[in-house]
Amino acid sequence: MSTPSTPGTAAPSSANPVAPAPAGPPAPMGQGRFGSLGPVGLVLAGGISVQFGGALAVTLMPRAGALGVVSLRLLVAAIVLLLFCRPRLRGHSRADWGTVVAFGVAMAGMNGLFYQAVARIPLGPAVTLEVLGPLALSVLASRRAVNLVWAGLALGGVFLLGGGGFGDLNAAGVAFALGAGAMWATYIVFSARTGRRFPQADGLALAMAVGALLFLPLGIAESGAKLADPTTFGLGAAVALLSSVLPYTLELLALRRLPAPTFAILMSLEPAIAATAGFLVLHQALSPAEGVAILLVIAASMGAVRTQVRQAKAPVPEA
Repeated sequence: MSTPSTPGTAAPSSANPVAPAPAGPPAPMGQGRFGSLGPVGLVLAGGISVQFGGALAVTLMPRAGALGVVSLRLLVAAIVLLLFCRPRLRGHSRADWGTVVAFGVAMAGMNGLFYQAVARIPLGPAVTLEVLGPLALSVLASRRAVNLVWAGLALGGVFLLGGGGFGDLNAAGVAFALGAGAMWATYIVFSARTGRRFPQADGLALAMAVGALLFLPLGIAESGAKLADPTTFGLGAAVALLSSVLPYTLELLALRRLPAPTFAILMSLEPAIAATAGFLVLHQALSPAEGVAILLVIAASMGAVRTQVRQAKAPVPEA
């Protein structure tokens, strides 16, 4: 699954591509180890980590089910982030807690719906459909006529992806992927609000804990004692590290040196990375039409980002 934002900061996705990179205190542990990759390398490494983590999650689903995999991912990621961030629980207003709870609900919904999608349709098309949520948010936020072009490209990609009517894709899987995209857009909105209310990655750690608490009963109901199996739990921990902990850290390091618009454009490559991971790990080959569809959605995402960047740089006429 895609990673649309940096921990505890306004989401630098296509819906908010011109937010300044956080200055903040010194980078967390690992900067010396990972910093030599360069900021672009860090973002690409994060994207590869996310999508190959998603591919690993698909292989785990026969053992633990989609809900069980989500539960393990959120639980392990929450434990790691809470131990690393040690967020302060006191001194926050009711509005602060309402925001972080909404962020956690959006995070849980996004993950749950996406994993239900990849249980039914290939990883590449699932991420392509999911990306439509942030793309729609970006187009609506910009309100420029040129964004109709990007919306048209995206719709053309969706039409190709569905073979003219989604006859080749499971209908429920398509619906789950589109629902995950809507939750991704909601995630972006509340990620930004949480970043303004909580320092560093504190808000993300707390929201992850909220999502884990919400999903754990569902995972237990579906998989029960299977979640406690050492192999299953170990694979779930690997999914959490690959899909949440590692990419969040890499993106946080990258944004200290990389302009947010560049970051957002790089994030638009997620469907292509997902298709590659699906092919290499899950042997999910794409038809030529599906490949063109993914490229159209990527082009639409990049175009929407560049349009917003130009709009932000345009001089404001004097009154």
